[in-house]
Amino acid sequence: MSSKDPLHGVTLEALLNALVERYGWAEMARQVNINCFKSDPTIKSSLKFLRRTPWARKEVEEMYIASLDEPETRNDAPADSPWANWQAKNKE
Repeated sequence: MSSKDPLHGVTLEALLNALVERYGWAEMARQVNINCFKSDPTIKSSLKFLRRTPWARKEVEEMYIASLDEPETRNDAPADSPWANWQAKNKE
């Protein structure tokens, strides 16, 4: 019998790595306004913060669950790059 919980068996580290791979730190910081995603973000510092801050962990888990239903998209160019739109358009 399998669990209906999408977080069952997913560690916080695996969840965080999946979100970073999918969205990148800048988009994660935009969606969940916490400093560990904005200021010199690392997996280690984010895990430490999320383990000690239940409301932030809940928001990140909700973002992960929502990402499971979305088709995978990620813009590899930095948001402040003047070429970002051109690079995204030429990838297609």
